[in-house]
Amino acid sequence: MYINVKQPCGIKRQGFVIMGDEYGNDYVTISDDEGNEFELEHLDTAELNGKIYMAFLPADMDEDDEEFGLIILSVIEKDGEEILTTIDDDEELAIVYEHFIERLSDDGDE
Repeated sequence: MYINVKQPCGIKRQGFVIMGDEYGNDYVTISDDEGNEFELEHLDTAELNGKIYMAFLPADMDEDDEEFGLIILSVIEKDGEEILTTIDDDEELAIVYEHFIERLSDDGDE
């Protein structure tokens, strides 16, 4: 599934920009193939095995909600433009998830 960035949001990536408060969190509004919009908080961007991945949390969801969790999207190029897409391979997703968990845990230890 391809994800359209509706509200580019302060972290510059080659094909899109994530704009947020310079001293606050970065947010992005995305829409899926069916036009459903979601606001996400950008946590981190990482390159792993030659691919770029971005980690997000739902911005409008309570941490106690059972649907709350880390959202990982892959950055791909389509028609000369970078877009976000879901990761369909379960093994790839597990590897990238563990990578982000380690990175995000290390950030909290400093």
